[in-house]
Amino acid sequence: MTSFTYAAILSTLDANGVRTIALNRPGSLNAMNRTLIDDVARAFDDANGCPETKIIVFTGEGRAFCAGDDRREHVHPETEAQARDLVEAIQAATRAITFGAKPVVGAINGWAVGGGFEWAINCDFSIWGESARAFFPEMSLGIFVTGAVTSLLPALVGLQKAREMLYFGERYSAQALLEMGLAWRVVPDAELRDTALEVAGRLAALPQDAIRRMKRALNASAVCDIERALREETDATIAGFLDPETSRRILAFQ
Repeated sequence: MTSFTYAAILSTLDANGVRTIALNRPGSLNAMNRTLIDDVARAFDDANGCPETKIIVFTGEGRAFCAGDDRREHVHPETEAQARDLVEAIQAATRAITFGAKPVVGAINGWAVGGGFEWAINCDFSIWGESARAFFPEMSLGIFVTGAVTSLLPALVGLQKAREMLYFGERYSAQALLEMGLAWRVVPDAELRDTALEVAGRLAALPQDAIRRMKRALNASAVCDIERALREETDATIAGFLDPETSRRILAFQ
């Protein structure tokens, strides 16, 4: 069995070849700091390169999947180089989840906010606990979304609904996300992890080469150019970080 060690991630592999990658900053509701962002990219790259791993389950320890940026540790980029380094690290995590060969089953618990909501959308099958909630706060802060959601979200919910979600930052229940086609399934909170593992086990029992070809083909044909979306999001997010009005709004939010 191949094992990996991370500062902010728990990674475990079961006998069926299902690797669980769990965000492990429960005291901060798994909010995103630089260590967590880098660890997500490394954990998914490692899992995709691990011959024993067939399917990945992505979840969060504690009361939330991921509550967005950790404002207690937030260091606002002061230069374009600093901003680009941060944003490209965030986009590297999305590339590892989305472009990785192995399907990802999301087990989304509690809050999924901002970048955490983006990671939930990056999953191939997203299963949400019935008490889970999600929203995008970015526009109210003068910053931009990442995670290829400018391509993935309209493909899932339609362009008009995507505009509503991204512009206004409204909060959505798991049931609402199911009804709009973003959540794949909603289950009782107590059954979330077991349901995700059961689905992952079903996927692990299928021919793995065919599974991986299917993921690649669907990503290539069902959504717009993800790489282009990532590049344009990166440029827009950097511009937002360098806007003095953004700094004022983030300080006020903190």
